[in-house]
Amino acid sequence: MAEKRVVSTSTENQSGFAVRDLILIAVLLAAGAVLKLTVSSFLSFAGMKPNFMIAMYCLAIILTRPKVYQAGIIGLITGLISQIPLLNATPLVNIGSELVGAVVCGILVAALTKVATENKGLQNVVFPLIITFVSTVFSGYTFATIVGVGLSGLGLAEVLVMYAVMVLGTASMNAVVAAILTPILRSVLKR
Repeated sequence: MAEKRVVSTSTENQSGFAVRDLILIAVLLAAGAVLKLTVSSFLSFAGMKPNFMIAMYCLAIILTRPKVYQAGIIGLITGLISQIPLLNATPLVNIGSELVGAVVCGILVAALTKVATENKGLQNVVFPLIITFVSTVFSGYTFATIVGVGLSGLGLAEVLVMYAVMVLGTASMNAVVAAILTPILRSVLKR
């Protein structure tokens, strides 16, 4: 008896991402790099400015809902993209900080998606705001800890206080960017 061969018509690749998800992630990370190089400086206020790389990988994770390890891969790729000299003043530090931020983002997306699958207002505005803020704080303080404690020999308490305004300000700006773009991109993706 001959076995029937089942041919998958799914657009998912072996990693679990649909081709559309991979394209969205690539476009958002590229947009983040371009925005960081161009617009970011114009939006600077008191040493704070949005970090579009973080905002865009958070947005990619929010929209594609990857597994936590896949979110980490997105963060790792973002950290590697950040090694482009004009995007990064401290080589290699972003690799660790973006990895941590993306993993936190992936964990929050997984947890909060289960909380409110019905409430579109939470999913479209509130959750992206919270998720991006918290993920940016983790990424920013990981960066600050590596630079301040690891490379400069400062105490952890000093670093946490010294970087508070910059990290929390950047986190707030990133959260607003993600909260504005999430419902827009969700409606575009539905079409």
